[in-house]
Amino acid sequence: MSNKDIYARLCSQRKDIPVFSQPWWLDTVCAQWDVAIVKRGEHIAGAWPYPVEKKIGVTLVRTPMLTPYMGPLVFYPHDLKESNNDSYEHETITGLIKQLPDAPVWHLAIQPGVKQAGIFKQHKLYSQVQQTFLLELKEDEETLLTNMKDAVRRNIRIAESEVTVTNSPEHLKDLYKFQKNTLAKKGKSFKYSLKDLKKIMDAALANKSTALWVAKTADKKILAIVWAMWDGETSYYFMGGQNPEANSYRAMSLLLWHTMKLAKARGNSIYDLEGSMDEGVERFFRNFGGDRALYIVLMKNKSLIWKLKQMVLK
Repeated sequence: MSNKDIYARLCSQRKDIPVFSQPWWLDTVCAQWDVAIVKRGEHIAGAWPYPVEKKIGVTLVRTPMLTPYMGPLVFYPHDLKESNNDSYEHETITGLIKQLPDAPVWHLAIQPGVKQAGIFKQHKLYSQVQQTFLLELKEDEETLLTNMKDAVRRNIRIAESEVTVTNSPEHLKDLYKFQKNTLAKKGKSFKYSLKDLKKIMDAALANKSTALWVAKTADKKILAIVWAMWDGETSYYFMGGQNPEANSYRAMSLLLWHTMKLAKARGNSIYDLEGSMDEGVERFFRNFGGDRALYIVLMKNKSLIWKLKQMVLK
């Protein structure tokens, strides 16, 4: 049995494997991927699914398009003392990274919570830090609302009387249009197509892991859209967009609150706002009461060809 077969079986047995590390997700966004696995006896201690690309003759290990972060994943035994968690994680990730290809170019984001930066440095990988906001859903709805900024709560209350919210995947093209408009205003390039989004949407719908929430006025005008993803433990703000021709700030606040309530009802313990390094987006997400969480992007570039390519792109 191959590592990918073992991993697929593992994913079918556990609910704590993130949606972005699921085999169906990797099949959708990667041209090629594999997985490293470390065992201790019969117990799978860890797994690290990773993408592999070949561009202009250069091998790359980098985060796939539209994927916020990936492994490594560490599975702690139930009887492991908490004081031994760090050493267990260290040994497991050390075993995993040794199995990954010695590619000359890396640009791989790994999920929040992994702190073994020393291992990555030993393997000649440079660590860049980015951030997200994680909201714990263990509190009741009233407490979650109380933890938000007053302005956000006020916008949600007003929007609830003005806006209708529906799950409408058919409006994916409108989200794409809103996203394109926002990035164009910021002078940023658009790196994915509507076809790319549709491919992910179809796969996520087939695996019952997504919804596209659309806020509309009484006369059916779209104000804002939030694309949600989820797995067994976490719900994610995957993507969102606001109609540039409408006052959609209240609608966006309502949509986020709507997806948070559904995540809680679904049994998710965390809502990941996938925080941005963009100052405006960060400020907006910060108002919802989540905790700032850092995650690492592993980087390396030992390819002269790739360095030249990057210089040309600048």
